Amino acid sequence: MWALRRAGNPLRFHAQKTVSARGCASLEVLLTADPKNVEEHHEADCQKACCCHKPKPPAFQLSFSSGQFAWSRGFSSQPGENSGDKDDELEDGFSDLEVPPEAGKNDAGLTSEDSSDEDAADEIGLPDVDADAKPEKEYIKRTSGSIFLKTVLEAPRHQLTSTLEKWTKDGNAFDRGELYYVLLNLRKRKWYSKALELVEWVQKSQLLELVERDYAARGDLTAKVYGLHKAEQYIEKIPASHRGEVVYRTLLANCVAAANVKKSEEVFNRMKDLGFPPTTFSFNQLLLLYKRLDKKKIADVLTMMEKEDVKPSLFTYKLLVDAKGLVGDIEAMEKVVESMEKDGIEPDLMFNATIAKHYIFNGQREKAETLLESMEGDDIQKNRAACKILLPLHAFLGNSDDVERIWKVCEDNTRLDECLSAIEAFGKLGDVEKAEKVFEDMLVKWKTLSSKFYNSLLKVYADQNLLDKGKELVKRMDENHVKFGTSTLDALVKLYVDAGEVEKAESLLHKLSLKNYIKPNYSSYMKLLDSYSKKGDIHNSEKVFNKLRQIGYTGRIRMYQLLLHSYLHAKAPAYGFKERMKADNIFPNSALATLIAATDPFVKKKSISDLLD
Repeated sequence: MWALRRAGNPLRFHAQKTVSARGCASLEVLLTADPKNVEEHHEADCQKACCCHKPKPPAFQLSFSSGQFAWSRGFSSQPGENSGDKDDELEDGFSDLEVPPEAGKNDAGLTSEDSSDEDAADEIGLPDVDADAKPEKEYIKRTSGSIFLKTVLEAPRHQLTSTLEKWTKDGNAFDRGELYYVLLNLRKRKWYSKALELVEWVQKSQLLELVERDYAARGDLTAKVYGLHKAEQYIEKIPASHRGEVVYRTLLANCVAAANVKKSEEVFNRMKDLGFPPTTFSFNQLLLLYKRLDKKKIADVLTMMEKEDVKPSLFTYKLLVDAKGLVGDIEAMEKVVESMEKDGIEPDLMFNATIAKHYIFNGQREKAETLLESMEGDDIQKNRAACKILLPLHAFLGNSDDVERIWKVCEDNTRLDECLSAIEAFGKLGDVEKAEKVFEDMLVKWKTLSSKFYNSLLKVYADQNLLDKGKELVKRMDENHVKFGTSTLDALVKLYVDAGEVEKAESLLHKLSLKNYIKPNYSSYMKLLDSYSKKGDIHNSEKVFNKLRQIGYTGRIRMYQLLLHSYLHAKAPAYGFKERMKADNIFPNSALATLIAATDPFVKKKSISDLLD
């Protein structure tokens, strides 16, 4: 594998407590409101009962010094390290989907919303889902009707502690395995605040003898709810006997999820200084970080792994395959696969799906179809697990007959994840009626569905520019008390932006994120910024750009590129833009440097068409 390094070259809110939005207007009012009225709420201290705009409390300020890596080869961040080559020019930020840039325009739904991040979460090995902490299948079956889980899920917001105190006084009890099972369920729902309250209560009540994983779980949830600074403060209070590698690797994972290169490198260095042996996990976190933000450093990580004799895992190879595929280097991607096979590591279905995805987006149709045939095997009935993966992949190839054939295997005894894939697949084929039928059949069978399944149909409506149908579906979600999440907001933004109602999309994103206590995806704001920049709307582009920075989405070149496009389309100078980037510790790649020169009033310009190309 090591020869590959020469072959070619997820933030959370930082301790912000969102004010209550219970007085906010109903969803129907929001969907039909005039965005200009909402804009007035944004800009002023509106006193209307429907408004959920409140003064924003200050976020914690982070000021950490960055040490140099002891393991060198130019590994630590230096000015100019981010300056670009072709890889950086292709880097289009990154969304939760980790979809190749070429796909971002029309094909952003190839993988499900959970795919890349779920893989990352599995590899991260956070304490409650660590390999040695995962309940066995038999235990999961036994606890699937857990009274403890039911009690936690049904407890009202901010009343979990009192509910659990009463529950234990009534003679109820739980063990560590059941606690981890409940935490796993809360994580899957992204109910991090409730999970943190549960862990804090368990530690305070001393019902269990605490181990390092318990402290690490609390540190992880603290980072997710309050930010990295608070998590570090908590870690310093952990007894030294329990402040081990698991605690620090959990902090490292959160730094990577926050796309904080400086802090990630600092924590990695600290782990080395504390004498923790280098692990595949820690190196995989750096690979995940640099795959997203600075691909040139991947070769340095591989060199360090070789030097420290750290063996790559399947996840390591998955990251490398994805990194090569994202920049269209199919030959290098295939060399990674060959190296993995020599190391005796067998690919799983998701690994092969990643390869197939890159074949599809890079025009290698024949190779993609050969791989899909291999993934299906001789008998798809016996290989049922492949159905949910094959459905969207065949849809992206336009293989409607294969989608129909595979769906018939599932149709008589459907599973939730297969239905989700079927909705995505039929939507990509433009068969909205069949996508709707799958969804309605699900409601008949399971009665209530989580937002994930509504989101899948909402994305179909957004892709097909069916605004009215999208509005009706969102109203159904509200009527059925379905919790809105980041994916719901992202699909709503796309729905309105594609319909030309960009200001309405922005006002909905603002209102609904406050009302539902969620932080929108980076991709949601980028849809707005892209639309405003194409119009040459500097005011709104700057507003969205500043919002991205305020909520922690920093260090990503694409947002600066789109902001400069707004100045370019408006034929207006962008005074001091280079200094702004320098203050943010961002160093332009060649494409961005060209844009900076184009909007500098003191530099001779090229034609707009040349610059946009």
